[in-house]
Amino acid sequence: MNAVIRVGVVGGAGRMGREVCAAVAEAPDLVLAAVVDPAFGTGGDGAAELHGAAVAHAPHVEMLVGAQLEILSDADVDVVVDFSVADAARATLPWCAAHGIHAVVGTTGLGPKDMADLERCFDGGRANAVVAPNFAIGAVLLMRFCELAAPHMEGAEVIELHHENKRDAPSGTALRTATRIAAAREAAGAPPWPPDATSDMVVEGARGGAAEGGVRVHALRLPGLVAHEEVVFGALGQSLTIRHDSFDRRSFMPGVLLAVREVQGRRGLTVGLESLLGL
Repeated sequence: MNAVIRVGVVGGAGRMGREVCAAVAEAPDLVLAAVVDPAFGTGGDGAAELHGAAVAHAPHVEMLVGAQLEILSDADVDVVVDFSVADAARATLPWCAAHGIHAVVGTTGLGPKDMADLERCFDGGRANAVVAPNFAIGAVLLMRFCELAAPHMEGAEVIELHHENKRDAPSGTALRTATRIAAAREAAGAPPWPPDATSDMVVEGARGGAAEGGVRVHALRLPGLVAHEEVVFGALGQSLTIRHDSFDRRSFMPGVLLAVREVQGRRGLTVGLESLLGL
């Protein structure tokens, strides 16, 4: 494992990608070595602006910028951080695995088949991967707290709130939260949730969608939001609400950098930050 980790960012022209570039450039043990995005196909003003911002943060940056994945290998990248879109990630991540480049993945919209494909690609031979639906430490703690509560309550619903430009609904974080709630109840031997008594659906979808274990999930998309999740548990005579709010995309950066530093030592595919945090 190298003392200094050379990092490439895929999707570097996007809002999350730019935050990752800045965070990597500021870290003394990381080098921002390459940035890939279709927006840099001509190497024009967008690439120059990003390069300038990175150099302002860390003048020693050695960075290649372009639209093709090949610059990642040209730059001798150790770890790629992918914050692109699902369709692009389906091509990028197998390419990284084949070229022995570890991956940290925050791209949303990847389904069960995608995860199975990634498990086959990142088998611990040449490259490893960490895939997380949410890199905010608080969001990871929220899911853990929900696991603790789930066996003791009689119902739960998840409300996720994001900015108006988010492509997928519900969010990966909400789906993973529902899955972990259901798994915690099953592991504890708790009975299934009572059936939903709603019989007259006045507005289609008003009760949200039923995720793993029958946990209802509701998705809000509004200007001014970043990433928020609220889980409401109910039981006889009481309720419990657990909520996490990311007000700024910088909230995700400590988790991203943790994964960048850990992925080389995590054999195969790791889903979520829980094991990296010892949870």
